[in-house]
Amino acid sequence: MKNIVLIILALNILVACNSSTNQVENSDNNDELVVDSNRFADLRILNYDASGINDLSTKQKELVFYLSQAALSGREITYAQNYKHNIQIKRVLESIYQTYEGDKSTSDWENFEIYLKRFWFSNGIHHHYAEKKFLPEFSQDYFSILVKGSSINDSITLEGETIDQMMTKLMPVIFDPSVDAKKVVKDKGVDKVALSANNYYGDGVTESEAVAHYGAMGKLGEETPIEYGLNSRLVKIDNKLVDLVYKSGGLYGDAIDRVIFWLQKAKNVAENNAQANHIGMLIDYFKTGNLEQWDATNINWLKSTEGDIDFILGFIEVYGDAIGYKGAYEAVIQMNDKEASRRMAVLSENAQYFEDNSSIMDEHKKENVVGVSYRVINAAMEAGDAAPATPIGINLPNSNWIRSTHGSKSISLGNIVEAYNSAGGSSSLNEFYFDENVRARIKEHGKLSSKMHTAMHEVIGHASGKINEGIGTPKETLKNYSNTLEEARADLVALYYIYDQKLIDLGLMPSLEVGMAEYDSYIANGMMLQLRRLEEGENIEEDHMRNRQLNASWAYEKGLENNVIEKKIIENKTYFVVNDYAKLREIFGELLKEIQRIKSEGDYDAAEALVEGYGVKVDPEIHKEVVARYESLNLAPYSGFVQPKLVAKYDEQGNFIDLNVSEEGYVEQMLRFGREYAFVNPGE
Repeated sequence: MKNIVLIILALNILVACNSSTNQVENSDNNDELVVDSNRFADLRILNYDASGINDLSTKQKELVFYLSQAALSGREITYAQNYKHNIQIKRVLESIYQTYEGDKSTSDWENFEIYLKRFWFSNGIHHHYAEKKFLPEFSQDYFSILVKGSSINDSITLEGETIDQMMTKLMPVIFDPSVDAKKVVKDKGVDKVALSANNYYGDGVTESEAVAHYGAMGKLGEETPIEYGLNSRLVKIDNKLVDLVYKSGGLYGDAIDRVIFWLQKAKNVAENNAQANHIGMLIDYFKTGNLEQWDATNINWLKSTEGDIDFILGFIEVYGDAIGYKGAYEAVIQMNDKEASRRMAVLSENAQYFEDNSSIMDEHKKENVVGVSYRVINAAMEAGDAAPATPIGINLPNSNWIRSTHGSKSISLGNIVEAYNSAGGSSSLNEFYFDENVRARIKEHGKLSSKMHTAMHEVIGHASGKINEGIGTPKETLKNYSNTLEEARADLVALYYIYDQKLIDLGLMPSLEVGMAEYDSYIANGMMLQLRRLEEGENIEEDHMRNRQLNASWAYEKGLENNVIEKKIIENKTYFVVNDYAKLREIFGELLKEIQRIKSEGDYDAAEALVEGYGVKVDPEIHKEVVARYESLNLAPYSGFVQPKLVAKYDEQGNFIDLNVSEEGYVEQMLRFGREYAFVNPGE
C-alpha cells in the first residue's frame, strides 16, 4: 500500500499479548488524523473491513452470525466488571441522549455527547488505558437539567431506590475526581484491591484477604493449578469471603443465558466435530462456572484447528485486576486468512530453534516447545474487553501449565492491522526521528518489522521458557509484577531475534535493516513517545507501558559506557538514537535472561526492583517535552473500532439463507447495542 501509516510501525508496542485485551493503543508513529465526527477527546473511531464474510459458505455465515450474537449478548458484563455503577450510568446517559427535548445546539450539549462517546469507548467512566476517571466538561447543574428534561425509566433504579435517590448517588461518582478515581491501582505499598474502583471485589475486601483466599484454594507448585477467582466477584457476606460466580443462575446470569442460547445454535452449524465439541464444552462451562471445565475447554480449543472460523469467548484477561486473578469478559469472532497464516507458520515450525538458541539459561529452556500455532485472521465481531479498543495480536490460553503441556494459539488480526495501516501519514515520524536515514529505514521496513515483532512476541515469546519445579505460578510468586514482566519477556524474545540472520534465512525478512528499524522505533517509544498518554505527575500504571519503558530504559542504562543508545538534544528537542545495533541485541538478551530467571525462580524481590526501578517512574522534563511536541501535531493517542453490522436473512420457513454485512456509525451502533443487548441488571 502507498503512504503506509506508520501505525503499523509500532504494532509491536501495541500488543495484546497474552491478551486480547490487554488494551490496544494507537501507534506512536501514526500520522495526521482525518478530522471528522469520529474524532473526539484523545480518541478516534475507525472501521475495519469484514467483507470477507461474504466469501464464506451459507453455513459458515450462519455460524459467524450466531457466534457474533453470543459475543454481543455478554458485552455489558464488561461495563459492570469495570465499575459497580457503570450500568446505571450507561442507562441514564443513553436515555438522556435519546429523549432530551431541550436545546441541543449548545457547547454544553456537545460536551455531553463527547462524554457519552468516551464512556462507550472505555466501557465505563474510567479511561480505557490510563485507568483514571475522566470528568465531564459540563457542570453538574447542566447535568441536572438534562436529567429533568429527559424520560428516564425507573427500571434503571435499584430495588427501593427512586430516580432522585439514584441521581444523588451518581452525581459525585460522575463529577467528583476523588470518588473512585482509578479503576486499577498498582502503586507499591498500598492496598491495591481496596483502592481500585473496579467491580471484581466487594466492599471491605482487602488485598491480603483476597490473596490468602485464593492461595488457600490451591497448592503451591501443583502441576495443573486452577485459575481460582477468574470468573467471580469476591465479596463479604456475614463477614465471610464468598465468590459470586459468573454463570447461568449466578452473577450476570441473564446475560450468560443469552450467550448460551446463541452458542447452542452455533453448535448446530459448527464446521466440524472438534469445533462442535468445543462449543458444547464452553456451554457447560457457562452453565456451571466450573474452572476445571474452563481448563478442559481451553485444551479442547487448542486441538480445534481445522476450519475457517474460530472464536475467543469467556472471562480471560486479568489486566483489569491489580492482583491478577479476575478475568474480563471478552469475545473475538474470527475468519482465517489462509495465505497470510501459511507465511507465519514458518515461525511455529521453528519454535524449538528459537527456544534452543535463546539467551536464557539452559535450565530455563523448554526441552520441547509444544503446540505453538499462529494464524493471521480477520475479525468478524469483537465485544466486551476487546472493543471498541482492540488487540492486534492474541496468544491464549493464559494458563502456564496448559501452555507448557498442550501449547497455545497465537493470532494476528489482519483486518485490524490494515485498518490502522490506512489511517494516516508521517508527522510524528518527522518530529521524533531527526536522522533522515532512520526515517527512511522506518518508512521502508517499519510495517514488516512491526508485524515480525508481533508474531515473535506472540508465537515464540509467550511460549518460551519454563518455571522451575516446585515454584508456583507467576501470579503467586511475582504477584502484581507478573503481567508486566511477562509482557517484557515476550517483547525481549521478539527484540532478540528480529536482529538475527535466522529470520532472513527463513525468508521472513530481507535484511537486518528490518531489525534496525524495530530497534529505532522501540527505543524511541519506550523512552519517550508513549509518555504522551500520561497526565502531568503520573507514574506508569499500565502493564504494556511499564514493559516498554523497563526494556528501553534498562538497555539505555546498561549501554551508557559504550554509547549504545545516545541521548541527543538538537534545537532543544530530545532524541534517543541507537548507535550500536549488535550491542543493543546483546543487552536485550541479557535482560531476557534475567527476567526469565525471575519468572522461573519466582524471585519477587528482583521483580520488584526491575519494575519499580525502570518501569514506573517518569522523567518529568521528558514527559513535559513529549506532551508539548505531540500537542503541536494534533494527533489522537488512541483508536478503536465500530463493529460491522450483521443482519441475518431467513426464508419464509425461518431457515437461514444469508448474512448482510454493512457499516454503521459509532453513535448509531452504540445506541442499537444498548437496546438489543441490555442483559445486565443495574447493581449486578
